[in-house]
Amino acid sequence: MTRVAIAGGGISGLASALFLGRRGHAVTVFERDGHRPGDDLDRDFFAWHRPGVPQAVQPHGLLAPVRDVLRSETPDVYEAMLRRGAGERDELAWFPERPPVRPGDGDLVTVLARRIVLEAALHEAVEREPGIELRRGDPVAGLVVERPGDIPRVTGVRSASGAYDADLVLDASGRRSKVNGWLAEGGCRDAVVENQRIGIAYFCRWYRLRADAPRNPGRIMNGSASSFAVGGVFPSDNGTFAVSLTVSTADPTRAVLKDPDAFERVARTFPAVAAWLALEHEALSDVLAMGGLDNRWTSLVDGTGPVVAGLVGVGDSVMHTNPTFGQGVALGLRAGQWIARHADDAARDPVSFTEEYHRWTVRELRPWFDTQAASDLASEAQLGSPASRDPEPPTGAARERAARAACALEDPVVMRARAQVRHLVLTEEQAYGTEEVRAHVARWLERHPDFVPGFDGPEREEWESAAGLSATKAARSA
Repeated sequence: MTRVAIAGGGISGLASALFLGRRGHAVTVFERDGHRPGDDLDRDFFAWHRPGVPQAVQPHGLLAPVRDVLRSETPDVYEAMLRRGAGERDELAWFPERPPVRPGDGDLVTVLARRIVLEAALHEAVEREPGIELRRGDPVAGLVVERPGDIPRVTGVRSASGAYDADLVLDASGRRSKVNGWLAEGGCRDAVVENQRIGIAYFCRWYRLRADAPRNPGRIMNGSASSFAVGGVFPSDNGTFAVSLTVSTADPTRAVLKDPDAFERVARTFPAVAAWLALEHEALSDVLAMGGLDNRWTSLVDGTGPVVAGLVGVGDSVMHTNPTFGQGVALGLRAGQWIARHADDAARDPVSFTEEYHRWTVRELRPWFDTQAASDLASEAQLGSPASRDPEPPTGAARERAARAACALEDPVVMRARAQVRHLVLTEEQAYGTEEVRAHVARWLERHPDFVPGFDGPEREEWESAAGLSATKAARSA
């Protein structure tokens, strides 16, 4: 048995606690927030004030690893999500006639649920688990550090209620982790932090379909784009769905988007959003904005080795990214699963455990971080470009990516590759680099020799008109 202290009771912290507790380890979770989400999902979702979790009220598309890890480690939690109204979307169900099944196809499923559905199910399961103590309102304030050799070792945590011994401490305190301050107080070297600021802002509003309304608008993609903005729809639990608009933080109309009427007028200029808003619905929220985004990678191993043993990060404490790809929850659960499977080694040889976990994160998590970072640089440049009023059609690799996306809507082989990338099964190079997929895309381009990638969203003038602003007024409102 390994004694584990977890700093943070968010999704990664609670899930890791369950994965560990059900393997017989003794776990104590220290969580700053004293609120316990209950059975009123709407109240907990909209009224729970959570300044440390700004993404909590933003839409989530829970990727396939969420479903896979939960069904493997805590099937009762996944069943509880379904009972609370979560749905499932098979990515290959896009086609009227399902393509022949291949191994792994059944794993390409998105879980349709607001974040609170998973959180409520996790809280309920943690409270039932005898080997887990959840200390709400009692956050970790510092680490207990000893120096048995060259590498300092964390042997516990301190909170307002006292000091607690632990063989392993997990930092699950999220994107606002204080790990470097804790390390400094313990006389340790700093963690290695890489940070990329992202000039993108999100605006979303939540709706609920009326009970007698269709559950979706039919065979239509959930996203539309202009050269300067993206509009998307996130179907969720219990008939709810979110409409999201993504713009550059330099966009002169962004302030207007906080007004619900202006937001909805602008949102309806995107075909995907208009199709959903044409269904009978009611608005559930004001416009919820999120900005100040970054991609951050934190490592407790530097060029000379571990800066400390007995402490590892999980979830956003290791890696958090701009939520465009929605990969945070999935990768956090994967990390928690790895830690639980190797927790016995943490007590026996904490230095080796730290080194092995670092190698695993670099191998299994880092590629997705790098993909998001590269994508964000390209998106930021496009959304914020002065030339976005009349963009040049993409050529070369950009045209090939656009062709793959268009081809996927007609070809199940390419759609499967797209879903494998989307659900963190394969990288783009692995999924699209096979002879089969390349041949299918090439044949599609032969049938569409004049293919020119374009945008199905509004032109700039239409956007500004919908927002109720002329270009001059928009510039003044920035």
